[in-house]
Amino acid sequence: MTDRQPHHYAWLSIAAALFTIAFKALAWWLTGSVGLLSDALESFVNLAGACFALWMILVTRLPPDRGHPFGHGKAEYFSSGFEGILILGAALAIIAAAAERLLQPQPLESPGWGLVWSGVATAINFGVARTLARAGRQFNSIALQADARHLMTDVWTSVGVILGVGLVAATGWLRLDPLIALAVGAQIVVEAVRLLRESIDGLMDRSLDGDALNRAEAALAPFRQRGIAFTALRTRRAGASAFVQVTVRVPGDWSVRSGHACLDEVEAALRTALPGAEVITHLEPLS
Repeated sequence: MTDRQPHHYAWLSIAAALFTIAFKALAWWLTGSVGLLSDALESFVNLAGACFALWMILVTRLPPDRGHPFGHGKAEYFSSGFEGILILGAALAIIAAAAERLLQPQPLESPGWGLVWSGVATAINFGVARTLARAGRQFNSIALQADARHLMTDVWTSVGVILGVGLVAATGWLRLDPLIALAVGAQIVVEAVRLLRESIDGLMDRSLDGDALNRAEAALAPFRQRGIAFTALRTRRAGASAFVQVTVRVPGDWSVRSGHACLDEVEAALRTALPGAEVITHLEPLS
């Protein structure tokens, strides 16, 4: 796992999307279930999102340049925003198809084999979602984490669809299939809104989460006991990169050498508390 890079996991997500599209499309073709059709349509969204995530991950790995001195880390937020838009479009298509089938219910064909192939696709998504979640935490990749959460949502909606088709086969109540499809569509709308919100937060330089801020404060606590003060602690995240800025106030009679030695200690402590963060400090006298 140590030799793999984030883009390798994006390729895994693309491969999984292709397999699940094939299996879910087969399940829909065998049964005619609009619930399974909704599941298959969302897999196309998974594929588009995974392809765009791969592109953005590759962009984030580009080194800083003259036009982008802070790097390209924010590109991952375009991935989550794009995926949110795709999910929203798929949800509207699902709801429209389900509403039509609700007015004109149709019997399901070969539900047994349809459920088998849909179950295989769901198992693939579950395994890949777990793998992407681990990789997202390892590389601190927003794109991989968003893809993992989206796939896990797909897993739970697929489970709901499978149960719905099974219940239709057992009870004969045909309208249960489009009703479950409507519920799936509503769930996907919620996921789309959440992804769009996260994307906007990232592009608007939202601060690091509460846990990261607490670790930063804990790293600064020993220095406060030495009479050093801190002001203007600011944090932000740009994709996999985190930025921390703080003003360090030391006694005015300290030499320049002593002050900068203190800055080196503060920066090292913050980097230990927030691995991979880029720390910027500014020195001011206490007075």
